[in-house]
Amino acid sequence: MKFYCLICTRSYEASPVLNDLISYLSRGEVETKLLVNQESIFEAYDKGVKTINPEDDDIIIMCHDDIEILTEPEAFKEILENSLDDDTGFVGVAGTEDFGFPCVWWDHAKWKKDKHSGWIEHEEPGKGRYATEYGAHRQVVVLDGVFLAARGKVLKELELEKPAIFEGNWDFYDIYYTTEAHLLEYKNKTVEIKMCHKSIGNTDGRDSWHANRLAYYMKYKKQLPLLLT
Repeated sequence: MKFYCLICTRSYEASPVLNDLISYLSRGEVETKLLVNQESIFEAYDKGVKTINPEDDDIIIMCHDDIEILTEPEAFKEILENSLDDDTGFVGVAGTEDFGFPCVWWDHAKWKKDKHSGWIEHEEPGKGRYATEYGAHRQVVVLDGVFLAARGKVLKELELEKPAIFEGNWDFYDIYYTTEAHLLEYKNKTVEIKMCHKSIGNTDGRDSWHANRLAYYMKYKKQLPLLLT
């Protein structure tokens, strides 16, 4: 069994945060592949997985290039190996067990009803570092794409390329991938990996995010809401 990490980034000149992430992964003997200046995150991950050509039990991480993993490397790998059993699709650090319209996984109304799961630290200029606790770690239906991991077997069963109905090249890949795994009756989960995201998602003015959100809804509306059974 091997560990791989696929990271999309915009430049061959890595930022200090990315260099630190690569160093961390190297200490844990995780083989890292940078997907530089890609036209689409869907195609980047599809190409990355095909290039690796993983064995069924290999573990492939797909994550942002601006994270700091706070869990020690040995414990990090142990958590992934133990959580990715035969019936598991994806694991991540944040997600929800109740996903439907308006197709925003962090929907605040559902947050108040304790439907969300996970923990992540953020770092923002002027605010410093602060932790966001979504809820207890457990099985969910969809996960946030800041960090995802799955076995080679699962990724080879999924269609990783961008669906033709999606307009944007960088949005909703995480919801799409984890939805497809859920519909194949795999279990998606949040796990107790600690990390800091050195930015925060912002959908304001992101026409491609809103377009892909609507396209996702039109594709899956007969199956929504996605709920644990």
